[in-house]
Amino acid sequence: MIDLLHYLVERFGLVAVFAGCLAEGESAAIFGGFFAHQQVFAVWHTVAVAFAGAFLGDTALFLAGRRFADHPRVLALRARPGFSHAHGLVERHPNIFILTNRFIYGLRMVGGVAAGLSSVPVARFLALNAASALVWACIFVSLGYFFGAGAEHLIGDALVKHQRLLIGVGLAVAVMAIGLWLGHRYLRTRH
Repeated sequence: MIDLLHYLVERFGLVAVFAGCLAEGESAAIFGGFFAHQQVFAVWHTVAVAFAGAFLGDTALFLAGRRFADHPRVLALRARPGFSHAHGLVERHPNIFILTNRFIYGLRMVGGVAAGLSSVPVARFLALNAASALVWACIFVSLGYFFGAGAEHLIGDALVKHQRLLIGVGLAVAVMAIGLWLGHRYLRTRH
């Protein structure tokens, strides 16, 4: 079973990082960085995949807001708490908003659609989104990489591949659980 899991991570792990980064994927980027430290993935591959997922995910949200403003899914995002605040911010400070939107937990989807509904030109959004996605990918993949270094330092560098895999999966689950808990707690305090 462990051999199968290891094979799947080696074979499809970067696809999972990409898919995770299409949505709010900090944990996917951290997960990828951990495995880059364990030499399952190349670091630059992991950063490139995390960048591509983050860039394309936010671009899709922007285009959804721009092209499908009256679609039921876009209308549902517009009805979310904080949408009017995000839309006001993108209109008042478009450059800062686009550069920082992905770093604010829980605002990424709403912020992408809000940017699409704003008066920001497509070319400007794409350039700022690319810069922001690159910085984001480098930061979160690096965090995962350093988690890997910390785990190796704490446990020792005598880990075999299977133990590294289990630690990586455990860290990914822990990061996702903490993120969900913090997001839920934040939303409860806002209401």
